[in-house]
Amino acid sequence: MNQGTGQGVLLCFDDEEGIARATAGAAGLALALIERHRFPDGEWRLRLPDALPERVVIWRSLHQPNEKLVELLIAARAARELGAVHLTLVAPYLAYMRQDMAFHPGEAVSQRIVGGFLADLFDAVITVDPHLHRIATLDEAIPLKDAIALSGAPLLAEHVASQRRDVLLIGPDEEALQWVALAAQTQGWDHAVCHKTRHGDQEVDIELPELPVAGRAVVLIDDVASSGQTLARAAAMLLAAGAASVDVAVTHALFAPGSVQRVRSAGVREIWSTDCIAHASNAVSIVPVVAGTLGALYAGKP
Repeated sequence: MNQGTGQGVLLCFDDEEGIARATAGAAGLALALIERHRFPDGEWRLRLPDALPERVVIWRSLHQPNEKLVELLIAARAARELGAVHLTLVAPYLAYMRQDMAFHPGEAVSQRIVGGFLADLFDAVITVDPHLHRIATLDEAIPLKDAIALSGAPLLAEHVASQRRDVLLIGPDEEALQWVALAAQTQGWDHAVCHKTRHGDQEVDIELPELPVAGRAVVLIDDVASSGQTLARAAAMLLAAGAASVDVAVTHALFAPGSVQRVRSAGVREIWSTDCIAHASNAVSIVPVVAGTLGALYAGKP
């Protein structure tokens, strides 16, 4: 296996080797793969380099998170035993952030539980556009001094500006306002959000904002696209209201099976996403901003 160096090493799994390798190169870190073997009973055997430097980064984006959380538990504990003193998780997509309170008696508050789990394993966590709704900062969910939330909104706005003129940014619901406002601010665009009433995982009602959309190039922007139901509903209503075009820009392209076709069928022209999650819609890379953040995190550390 590849060995780490005294300058630090980035560990990753084979399904994310491309983006991890690019980030390691940009951040001046060695790269090493965590080898996996699945036993017939479903358990994992992981193999890390047999010696690690004091500074170790593990890359694991936490979409489809349940098995990955077990991988992180094993890999992080093993990395400590193999020499890691300062351990950073780069999780471009951070799971279980949506459930930030108990809505019914007995419900587990998964944000607090998973956040505490990660804080017990790592000294720092870097993520992109975590879905924080009722809390202001990531360290409220992951109690670490270095709980770092980056944003893909400015990156997406820069790409949109290269593709469309006279853009109107619209969020599909009120929760998207933080990303819509940030992206609009970087380019000086008009922006607004729709009002959404959810009746289930697949049933939503949408009310368009009062801002005129006729003749405008509208871009729907959000942190996550999963079922595509809200985006499709909003796009169809915007086109019916006279929008010249509707495109979609999202940080995390989760896109469940059939969701891209649902969005396209509603009249959406282009779908752009960051490479936080590998997808055919990836248009902008988070590598430079993550590499820069790792450099700043380790500046001055031995």
